[in-house]
Amino acid sequence: MAQVQVVTQREINADPDDVLDAIADYREVHPRLLPEQFTDYEVREGGDGEGTVVFFRLHATAKRVRECLMEVTEPDDNTLVETDRNSSLVTTFTAVPGSVKNTSSVTIRSTWEGAPGIGGFFERIFAPRGLNGFYEQILANLAREVESGGTQ
Repeated sequence: MAQVQVVTQREINADPDDVLDAIADYREVHPRLLPEQFTDYEVREGGDGEGTVVFFRLHATAKRVRECLMEVTEPDDNTLVETDRNSSLVTTFTAVPGSVKNTSSVTIRSTWEGAPGIGGFFERIFAPRGLNGFYEQILANLAREVESGGTQ
């Protein structure tokens, strides 16, 4: 099985701490960031950063729905990591100072062990394209949220 990786990045007009605070608010802000392909979102434990556990269904296609139970860790001041208890999926959110003062370079990176054989071949080609689209929406929603001061 080969590892599949998806990376999406965007520059956002907000301080990295404010960006990560918004992402880490799994009760109020985080649900507003998710596009319609993420359904049945529920905070099961915590709700603010480290120690949070959230459940959701990810509708990759009309027929492919994944149930995700994500446990959140914060390995450093710039990073949130969501690790799926149901699979090898790991999604990392990173916010570091951007190219201009008071901006952030925000990256969403997901990795998982792909399926073997021909199914894995197609997964490695098509899954990143789909997830990139979802992650671009998340980053656009995040930009609107923090640039408008919605987390204040």
